Amino acid sequence: MKRIVKCFGALAFLLISGTKSFAQEDSTYAQKLGYPKDAKVVILHVDDVGMSFDSNEGAINAITQGVANSCSVMMPCSWVPAFVHYLKQHPQIDAGLHLTLTSEWKEYRWPPVAGVKAVPGLVDQEGALWPSVEEVVKHASADEVEMEIRAQVEKALKMGFLPTHLDSHMGTLFGSLPFIQRYLKVGMEYKIPVMFPAGHASLIQVHNKLDPQLVQGIRLLGKQLWASGLPVLDDLYNASYGWEPDAITAADTKKLQAFKTAHYIEALKEIKPGLTMIIMHCTQPSPIFKNISESGPTRQGDLLAMIDPALKKALEDQRIVLVTWRELMERRKGR
Repeated sequence: MKRIVKCFGALAFLLISGTKSFAQEDSTYAQKLGYPKDAKVVILHVDDVGMSFDSNEGAINAITQGVANSCSVMMPCSWVPAFVHYLKQHPQIDAGLHLTLTSEWKEYRWPPVAGVKAVPGLVDQEGALWPSVEEVVKHASADEVEMEIRAQVEKALKMGFLPTHLDSHMGTLFGSLPFIQRYLKVGMEYKIPVMFPAGHASLIQVHNKLDPQLVQGIRLLGKQLWASGLPVLDDLYNASYGWEPDAITAADTKKLQAFKTAHYIEALKEIKPGLTMIIMHCTQPSPIFKNISESGPTRQGDLLAMIDPALKKALEDQRIVLVTWRELMERRKGR
């Protein structure tokens, strides 16, 4: 459920009749920001911060004790204030907004920030956000989506939390073309970088089996983001949530760490030169986390991988350049 949904097909509608195709540029967005041509520039990004106490602990530990260097916060959730308080004491942490339009767990739910009456199409019979991307696309209007994501940005700003970037929980904002347009519109208006892989998009093409013409549409939008003064990703790696350990591995911390670390090391080999964001869900699961989700082992595995010296060594051996969204925006302002 945490994957960026395979809805990039909506971008087909961007290819208006008569639009001429164009070749991919030789330079990457990383190069445009001043990085060497062959550099693998990577953001190791933790999703779902603020969702629970356990999520907060996992993100903090992955960043302060490990190699993760960015995260994003789910503003409708209950543990957001605790993380924002921590951010104010540690302002160097790169933290954005995990724009949230779904509430996917059965027993632990959250309503929209804008209020149930303001965005009725985003709300199910329990008064919470819909559980799935498909239900949001079916019931919510683009106006309601924009109202809600603006409310989440404004809530963060009112709390004294200036997000370094915007991204999308469960990929919901990639679920339809109108949603994508509002997502990019809000980012450009607030001058906040937006997670949007619009460079060579090598992994996105493979993992989502995209038609080359659709990739052209993605790149067209990337050009708009860049022209607005925002940095743009070349690619996105979002496979880690699918690396599920078997029961024996999940029950043994050392085996779990080795399992997840090996996957991340292989992922580093797979990415191409350019600017790539790698998504994970680092969590330090307490005994009650199983009452929220059964995903505790894979989330704990992400955390264990980030603090594994073997992964740090792999980053050094492969000469990976780690970068934050804050640093990217600083570079973009200088271009």
